Formats: sequence, structure tokens, C-alpha cells
Amino acid sequence: MITIYDIANATGYSAPTVSKALNGTGHLSETTRNLILKQAREMGYEPNSAARSLTTKRTYLIGVIYDDHGMQRGFSHPLFSSMLNKFRENVEIAGYDIIFLSCHTKMSYIAHAAYRSVEGIAIINAETGLHSELEDLGRMGIPCVSTNALIPGICTILTDNKQAGYKAAEYLVSMGHTKIGFLAGPNDAYYYASKDRYLGFCQYLSEKGIPTDSSYYEECMYWQGQSGQDGFARLYKRHPDITAVFAASDLLAMGVIKYAHSHNIKIPEQLSIIGFDDDYTSEYTSPRLTTFRQDSESIANLAAELLLQHMVGLPISNELIHLPATFIARDSVYRHIRKQRRK
Repeated sequence: MITIYDIANATGYSAPTVSKALNGTGHLSETTRNLILKQAREMGYEPNSAARSLTTKRTYLIGVIYDDHGMQRGFSHPLFSSMLNKFRENVEIAGYDIIFLSCHTKMSYIAHAAYRSVEGIAIINAETGLHSELEDLGRMGIPCVSTNALIPGICTILTDNKQAGYKAAEYLVSMGHTKIGFLAGPNDAYYYASKDRYLGFCQYLSEKGIPTDSSYYEECMYWQGQSGQDGFARLYKRHPDITAVFAASDLLAMGVIKYAHSHNIKIPEQLSIIGFDDDYTSEYTSPRLTTFRQDSESIANLAAELLLQHMVGLPISNELIHLPATFIARDSVYRHIRKQRRK
């Protein structure tokens, strides 16, 4: 294995100078630093992270919390999978590695973070119901950032779900729909996505003088297709006259489509549908699904930037940052023409 002493012999510099160049420390000229780094690459030098952590008392580890009991998608979720990849790219460029923290071991998130000596934590999606533990993360002193759960004391970057819900209602009404159902995902004290989409949705209807009836709202148990199918069955049983539905995720919308196909309900002629997430399959459904795309890359970039700033001592406010979603109009919404009554 190549050591810093081998690089020192090859370059003519002392071992301490080589160490400073490899670790980005000390007052070296750019010429000296670049020469040493070039030689190290050519020799195939691999840094010893264990020895580095013993010397610097740092681990260069960032803990990532990602659990998805409610979604049941693992790493295939269209938002979180791309977000994880982009976040990892950002922190690796800065010299850090990521490690997943789980609450499914015998340790809590906090105990796991302490055991691994992580220097920061990115909460991509935490297990629901662990409210006190999530609040403790904001008080434990380790820099944290969240991209989905609104946790007291922690900076959070979210999609502007309320604005998206407003846009969905605006589009459906512009296409002639007034009897519109809302199919929600499971709600939680810290997870506001479905709740905010519904608030924006109702805000637009209220502004246009269209009554909002809670019986047109149905909450599903999980964020997946079967829950969407079951939830829409309950909604449709109450209101078989609805002409459109806004589903809080594409997978819930897929469940609506499956129910409609099995009950000979034509989409979009008899039932228009809007989803959310721009899932990989949404462009290939029949018909192609109108939906919203969240800006996963910008969310991940900002989360990494803020967390890295916090980790080097720069203060960040525990604010809520909203980024807009992109509306994607495809084929699943039909212009509804109300029949005129005969005099």
C-alpha cells in the first residue's frame, strides 16, 4: 500500500508537507500542493480514513435517515431516490461519506448517530410516529437538515405543496370540473405534504366560490397503489357523480386508474385524474398521467449546501424553505361540458 512516505520520497518533499497537501491543510503554494496531489494520483494513493479520523478526531461521516413505512417503495421512490443520489454527490465532493441511520436496530436514531460519530444528519424521510425522537435530533447539537418532515429546531427544505394543490384545483376548474374528489396520503404531525396540497386545493375552490365538502375528501392508509384503489372505492361510493380527482401521489392515482378500468369508468372522458410526483410510469399509463414533478435536484443541492455550512460552524436559521413543483399536463384530464337542462 502506498504511504505518504513513498510520496515524499518520489516528490522530494517532507512527509508533513505531503500530509498537508493531501488533507488540504497548511500554507502551501498551489504549485506545491498540485504537484504532490498529481504524484499521489499517479502512484494510486488511497487515504486511510481510519487513521485520518484518529489523527483529526473527525469521522467525515454524514448520517442519512431514510425510512419509508408509509410509502413502501424502498429506494425506488421518484423523489427520494434522485434526491439521495444528488445529496451523496455533493457531500462526497466535499470529502464526506454517508452512512444510513436506522430506527429498526436496537438503537434509536440518536444512539445510532452517536455510535457512528456522525458529524451531520440529513433527514430525507424518517419513520412516522417518532415525534419526540425527531425533536431530540434538533436539540442534540449535531447539525441537521430535513427534506420532508417539518421538525422543530431543524432547517427544512420542502416542495411548495400548497401552491401545487392550488394549481391542481385551478386547472381542473378551468377544464369545467366542479365535483372534484381529493385522495390524500396518510397524514402525520410532521409530514405536511398531503395536508398542504389539500389546503391549496381548497383555497382555490373557496376563492372561486365553489363549496368545499369534506365528504369529497378521502385519506388513504399508505402512499401506494392498493391504498389508492381502496380509498377511491370509498370516495366513489359516496359520490358516483364526481368528474375529477386530485390524488396526492402518482401511486394513489394508479390505484384510481385500476379501479376505473375494472369498473368500466372511462378515463378521462368520465373521470379526470391529476397525480403528484411524476413517477417513472406516469408517462406510460393509459392515458398518460397529468401530474407534478418535484425539484429533487435543487432540494438535495440546497440540503447539502446548508448542512455542510452548518458543519463547519456557519450559522443557518431553522427556517422552512419552499421550492416550486412543475406542473406537467398530459392526457388524463378531459374538458368537462355540463349538460344543459331542458326548459
